[in-house]
Amino acid sequence: MAKAIIVGAGPGDPDLLTIAALKALQSADVILFDRLVSHAILSLGADQAERIDVGKNAGEQDEKQSRIFELFEQFASTDKIVVRLKGGDPFVFGRGYEEYAYLQHLGYDVSIIPGITSAIAVPELAGIPVTCRGKSRAFAVVTGHCCAGCGVDWPKYARIDTLVILMGVRERQSIARALIDHGRASSEPVAFIEDGSLPSQRVTRSTLGAVAHGLVEITAPSVFVVGEVAALSFENKFDYQLLQVSATEARPKLKVIA
Repeated sequence: MAKAIIVGAGPGDPDLLTIAALKALQSADVILFDRLVSHAILSLGADQAERIDVGKNAGEQDEKQSRIFELFEQFASTDKIVVRLKGGDPFVFGRGYEEYAYLQHLGYDVSIIPGITSAIAVPELAGIPVTCRGKSRAFAVVTGHCCAGCGVDWPKYARIDTLVILMGVRERQSIARALIDHGRASSEPVAFIEDGSLPSQRVTRSTLGAVAHGLVEITAPSVFVVGEVAALSFENKFDYQLLQVSATEARPKLKVIA
């Protein structure tokens, strides 16, 4: 029986791989890897492992996914260990569960190794917490492979304190317009983190209105953060006393009975 391991590669820095992910790579006979998986991570795999690029560019997702399924079928009758290496976490907009189900259907012995999701780690590495007392009580992760009119429930998302938008570079203007149309302030801070966790990481901060008007130039891959926390960074000192006051005011008053 063939064995398959669906592995999360994390946001990009090889030091952010889990120990389990490293062990899986070193045991692999075949590594099917996504477009954003770095050479540094691939080099950690077993020397004898066959490495196959199954990365998807815009517009070829269905074609490449069919190719991935064909490769699964090709190795199903062997005793090889197939590592399906996916950026970030495989179950966060990675079609990981879809591939897991297909591998099971083919009779593989399948296991999952979670990865550090870029939705949280990349903002964090830029000094942006997705939640913060007094600023953000909740966050949502949204796919950016969309536009203002393609069925995304923007009224619902517009009410959430922090939005983390993955794969949102191409549609950033329409996303920003939709959020403003449904109640977000055009002055609200946003941040784009390009090449998160890598030496080439770059952070661009602006406002939702500027993005909506096409004034912010960004290249992919980039994580798009919308919300008050997007103005925070390691460079700017946060007012700790203000944070404590905000947290205290939000705390319910307790009446002590002696």
